[in-house]
Amino acid sequence: MSERESMTYDVVIVGAGPAGLSAAIRLKQLANAANRELSVCILEKGSEVGAHILSGAVIDPIALDELIPDWKDKGSPLTVPVTDNHHWVLSERTKREFPHFLMPPFMNNKGTYTLSLGNFCRWLAVQAEELGVEIFPGFPAAEILFNDDGSVKGVATGEVGIARDGSLRRDYQPGMELHARYTFLAEGARGNLTKRLTELFALRDDSGPQVYGLGIKELWDIPPEKHKPGRVIHTQGWPLDEAWGGGFLYHQENNQVALGFVVSLDYANPYLSPFEEMQRWKTHPAIRAEIEGGRRVSYGARAINEGGWQAIPRLVFPGGALIGCSAGFVNVPRIKGTHTAMKSAMIAAEAAFQAIVDGRSSDVLEAYPPALHKSWVAQELHKVRNAQPAVAHWGATAGTLYAGLDLWLNQLGIGVPWTLKLRPDHTSLREKGQVRPIDYPKPDGVLTFDRLSSVFVSNTNHEEDQPVHLTLKDADIPTAINLPVYAGPEQRYCPAGVYEFVESESGEPRLQINAQNCVHCKTCDIKDPTQNINWVTPEGGGGPNYPNM
Repeated sequence: MSERESMTYDVVIVGAGPAGLSAAIRLKQLANAANRELSVCILEKGSEVGAHILSGAVIDPIALDELIPDWKDKGSPLTVPVTDNHHWVLSERTKREFPHFLMPPFMNNKGTYTLSLGNFCRWLAVQAEELGVEIFPGFPAAEILFNDDGSVKGVATGEVGIARDGSLRRDYQPGMELHARYTFLAEGARGNLTKRLTELFALRDDSGPQVYGLGIKELWDIPPEKHKPGRVIHTQGWPLDEAWGGGFLYHQENNQVALGFVVSLDYANPYLSPFEEMQRWKTHPAIRAEIEGGRRVSYGARAINEGGWQAIPRLVFPGGALIGCSAGFVNVPRIKGTHTAMKSAMIAAEAAFQAIVDGRSSDVLEAYPPALHKSWVAQELHKVRNAQPAVAHWGATAGTLYAGLDLWLNQLGIGVPWTLKLRPDHTSLREKGQVRPIDYPKPDGVLTFDRLSSVFVSNTNHEEDQPVHLTLKDADIPTAINLPVYAGPEQRYCPAGVYEFVESESGEPRLQINAQNCVHCKTCDIKDPTQNINWVTPEGGGGPNYPNM
């Protein structure tokens, strides 16, 4: 007999991001329209809604228009329309403006808004709670529960009060079981429960692997005379010469600029540090001019799905569904995924509501995938499916040229009949003897920074006396393989200084895991060459606390 208490809902949603909140809102809208009782709850691992949300962000409101048509009258944070759009190709000292007429019309930012995605989620949470949705921040879903027939029964929250040595502290509390007719996973990119269910139900048997980029973001207060609300800049080129990626600067409200850098995680050189590339990018004269005289106020990092249409797994399993970035609905060339994540969630909610009305429970939501495939989400993602893989196959120059041609053919209604394949990011690293080390400049503390001072302004915190949530399948692999073969890449790909090789008492190197620093970006779970690192949920509320990201 389990000592855990349980609660029962019609639908349990894991994750209070745009997808999870949109699903909950749609479910309650349908129930209210049909004059039916429907219980919906959301579990959120952050200390509050929005605490772990990080994105650029420029949002296409197409899905919001469908979900909450009167959002402008409800105090939505979409208040800064994009008015000035640029794409720069950088060399070390210069920039070239990429002509917008060369881009297909469906790639433009007309009608979009720039804002804090965390604040958008906070606003969505208010709309959801007004409809009767129960939201529990600080309660990570740590375990999947199953019915006797193998279908998903729900989830359990993590235990609290377990000491680092595994003993129970005086404040120990068991997790809570949440049982549901249907469970939606809206964990974002590389969710730990999504990862397990994908393996258990073989959800990738008919799709390619998911691939990722690491997005590193800073928020700056800049002088009012430099601030141009609605100004959006994207960059490609320098400083990357051994990887693919690019930067962004979004002039948002309150004299703030959101700037960041994304590095695709299929890079080959184990000496590359995405964090250091981002810091170096800020020293470009054109980027420096946008923020010089300002002050950095926040920092964060998060993995981003980049696989596109061919990397979307099977969306349903007995008892539930994957929605939003748990599945991977990101339009990589447009650098947008909020609208597609929200729409996927709304479609899944409609399928679940109908199943509940029909008296079904814990079966496969067969109506969700075909409805998604008939939607504008599928049409949008299918058009751009070859853009990111082209760069991965042929490099920045040739890949970009091919991607542009492919996008224009789709714009003209022709489209190529083939779909380029992907390979997992962890397979791409070369051995250290095959590459050159990279010498990064030291930070100046004004424009560029080190990782520890960056983690400080992310407001990251974890209870120190708890089991390390960055688990190793084999504790010997970091020093037996990763360090001698790949120069210990975990000490460079992590943007928070979690992994550090230090000298043990015997004089031999050992891997030290500074779990307290973890910003929950999931890069280690993705990029580790031996797939030896498994990210699991820490105690509830742990991690970053992003105020306006």
